[in-house]
Amino acid sequence: MIAILLRRLGLGAVTLFFVSLLVFGTTQALPGDAAQAILGKEATPARLAALRERLHLDEPVWQQYGKWLANMARGDLGRSLATEEPVSQLIAGRVGNSGFLVALSALIAIPLSLALGVISAARRDQAIDHALTTGALVLAALPEFVIGIALILVFATDLVHLLPAVTLLAEGVPIWRQIDQAILPAVTLDLAVIPYMSRIMRASMIEVLESDYVQMARLKGLSPRRVILRHALPNALVPFVQVTALQLAWLAGGVVVVEFVFRYPGIGAALVDGVANRDLPVVQALTLMVGGIYVLLNMVADMATILLTPRLRTALR
Repeated sequence: MIAILLRRLGLGAVTLFFVSLLVFGTTQALPGDAAQAILGKEATPARLAALRERLHLDEPVWQQYGKWLANMARGDLGRSLATEEPVSQLIAGRVGNSGFLVALSALIAIPLSLALGVISAARRDQAIDHALTTGALVLAALPEFVIGIALILVFATDLVHLLPAVTLLAEGVPIWRQIDQAILPAVTLDLAVIPYMSRIMRASMIEVLESDYVQMARLKGLSPRRVILRHALPNALVPFVQVTALQLAWLAGGVVVVEFVFRYPGIGAALVDGVANRDLPVVQALTLMVGGIYVLLNMVADMATILLTPRLRTALR
């Protein structure tokens, strides 16, 4: 297990290296001039040249990449080109807000998807199964910003004014003490990922319920509940774990659109502002962070798959 973990860590490091190349190259290809965006259109050529020299923008691209990568390896995210603040300080609060939103969404989506998938499989081809399958297909066909706008129209207008349409966080108050501000964004993310997770769980459960050992458990006279919870569910979790890891990784990147819809002060707003202001260090740091989350969650899913699969777990002994 330790050898597999070390191998996965090595592959993750190589993946992040290629992600860093892609991130740096993409941000360098963005249209416009960072110095021009900072100083404005009326800046003189001399001031622009001085700022480019101070920010090392006049150096070859490969030198800029080498310095940036070395700083990233040391944990130094650089300084914002727009505000001159350290990037780590600038995005710390926003990363925390987005982390809370993703965690809240996951706490709702994972058990709900698990339950819906099991119920749909246990009641296969019945009315509840058709209703859940149709609802999942409808939600899966809708982009998350459409879901968010629909929730605003239903719950945050004069029709039913239960929740705020725009996130307004009080200064100095932790986000978890203002949880009403995060409910609509979290529900939007949940409605975007639950259809995929629940359908994978349904398909996995149906396959397990048709297996020989489950049929034998039924022939022994075990109750349907015991058959599902004791024999079928543990063996159907592996595909669900895999898709859950992918969906959680999607949440880390998908918050950009949802945060923009609800004006939620997270990494989505910071990324949009960074692109608009041509603030390359902020864009690079946030994009690489999302890539790192993808790599980490996939590694966790691989290890969980080994632990949950008896054949793979036994092979390690």
